[in-house]
Amino acid sequence: MSARITPIDPPYAADVQASFDTVMRGAPPLKLFRTIAHNPRALQRMMAGGLLDRGSIPMRLRELVILRATALCGAEYEWGVHVAAFAQKAGIAPAEWAATASGADPGTWSDEDRLALELVEQLHAHYRVDDALWARLAGTFAEDQLVELVMLAGQYHGIAMLVNGLRVEHEPGAPRFPAR
Repeated sequence: MSARITPIDPPYAADVQASFDTVMRGAPPLKLFRTIAHNPRALQRMMAGGLLDRGSIPMRLRELVILRATALCGAEYEWGVHVAAFAQKAGIAPAEWAATASGADPGTWSDEDRLALELVEQLHAHYRVDDALWARLAGTFAEDQLVELVMLAGQYHGIAMLVNGLRVEHEPGAPRFPAR
């Protein structure tokens, strides 16, 4: 399948370049960002609403939530970008990032990992969290962390819809889902 909207090419308008610089820090902008740049306002709002900064949860947990959410949505583009850009920095081993795509337990998840992944799965399946899971989550995570975990899962469901709906083409060098 080919992209439904072709990513823009340089030279970029000043406002678009400023948006790219916010996230890419001198690296070439991703195809997703270059596609969204057809609407500079949407690009700017997306960049302003991101949760990839130092938040209330550790980077590892953030990336596990993103990987599982995008995998559940079949968003191979976004899953691959996050594996390539963040998995190693976040301390996520290859067997673990592969497990986010399959739902398997690699035997290395911490209790916090398991809870966060269960949260993503429940939100994906039902768009809500049952009281039993919430009680377990609240016994482990602070309120600011709970807000961030739920927001991450929701944000990356939205990004999955964006990359899948626009058919953003795979980034060179980004992993694909493991064969099942």
